[in-house]
Amino acid sequence: MLSAALGFKPKNFEYYELALLHKSSLVKDKGGRRLNNERLEFLGDAILDAVVADILYHKFAGKREGFLTNTRSKIVQRETLNRIAIDLGLDRMMVVCNKCRSHNMNIYGNAFEALMGAIYLDFGYTKCKYFMEHVVFQKYLNVNKLAQKEVNFKSRLLEWGQRYKINIVFDLIEETFDKENNPVFQTQIFVNGISAGYGVGFTKKESQQNAAKKALKKVKADRNAFLKKAEENKDPKPDETEQELENENIEKTENPVYSDTPEQHPA
Repeated sequence: MLSAALGFKPKNFEYYELALLHKSSLVKDKGGRRLNNERLEFLGDAILDAVVADILYHKFAGKREGFLTNTRSKIVQRETLNRIAIDLGLDRMMVVCNKCRSHNMNIYGNAFEALMGAIYLDFGYTKCKYFMEHVVFQKYLNVNKLAQKEVNFKSRLLEWGQRYKINIVFDLIEETFDKENNPVFQTQIFVNGISAGYGVGFTKKESQQNAAKKALKKVKADRNAFLKKAEENKDPKPDETEQELENENIEKTENPVYSDTPEQHPA
């Protein structure tokens, strides 16, 4: 089953068994040490970033750095990796407790990264690139379509704030002009009064998206600590998150291209 999913036969199956071993399994080695895929996930995350960047650099010759960075982000984001992992059948191969399986979809995306780490240790970088280019991209992911998809970071941040009852404020702090007289907007995001992200763009919307992307990354890096700090510094101002989200939903309805709805896999 694993060989069919990978498109090749592994040399050292132990790497792949470990990649599919979630920490909830409570499996231990002969010395009593707990075994799980977290170290392989750490390695695979770095390998995946490099491989995807390599492929995109050659596939989209002439495209600017910003386009390549955004496209890579769409590919390696957890939502995309979760779908790829399930399409590969990793959800059926993982050793994980039933509670974690039903309550945490991200374990599959994490396992995919661990799988990349296993391939790297077993075969090296070239095989990792082959797997992404000739298996994942050809069978499960339409890169050209994904590259045109706009990820709505602002909407995601507002939904996160609404979920945790946290006030999110988008503050347009400056509007200037560049050397060619094009308007440049600068947006700063405050989460319960705490500065969480800063973005620049040639439109107000673009500056908000760039700021929201940074804020989401900051929140994701240490969510619990950030929530605690945000609660301690809670802004007494009226909650603006719900109104912002309502405005965002109206804008998305008027302009359906501006959406982060998950795309369907190509047939």
